[in-house]
Amino acid sequence: MGDPRVWGAAAGELAAAYPCDDLLGPSAEPWLRAVTVRAPAPAVFRWLCQLKVAPYSYDSLDNFGRRSPRTLTPGAELLETGQRVMTIFELVGFEPDRHLTLLLTTPWAVRAFGDFALTYQVDPVDARTTRLVVKMMVGRRPGRLGAARLRMMAWGDLFMMRRQLGTLRALAEGQAGGEPATGS
Repeated sequence: MGDPRVWGAAAGELAAAYPCDDLLGPSAEPWLRAVTVRAPAPAVFRWLCQLKVAPYSYDSLDNFGRRSPRTLTPGAELLETGQRVMTIFELVGFEPDRHLTLLLTTPWAVRAFGDFALTYQVDPVDARTTRLVVKMMVGRRPGRLGAARLRMMAWGDLFMMRRQLGTLRALAEGQAGGEPATGS
């Protein structure tokens, strides 16, 4: 069945340091997801800024049935630490055209999911291709039930994150190609 904690990430991406690495302490577990996007890094980063507006995953599950916008929202690229991202996260760090770093801070979400810190990072491959890498640091839960719960959450997150990254990829590639952006 494979390891749900890693999907699409190359060896160098697994070994790299990310801004979220030290936000939860040494006992946090790393999860990585990555995709190649046929679009320039600034275009991919601009679509990442849209996460302030919507989650871009399965809208019926994580966006109260509202469709995530398929066009760029004016002003979403204006970033400040402390802003809400995907409703339950707080933007704790960013570098334009490079990364967004988030911390799960909404109390009900922390109770439900545990501690999460994430970095969405844009790594240019060349002028027209980008790697979009997401590293998550996930707080561990004590005991057997905690380990089992963490594994189930890794599978659930993989299901949601594959959709999110695929949608963001399709939208960025559609914009880069000059076509109307469409997504899955």
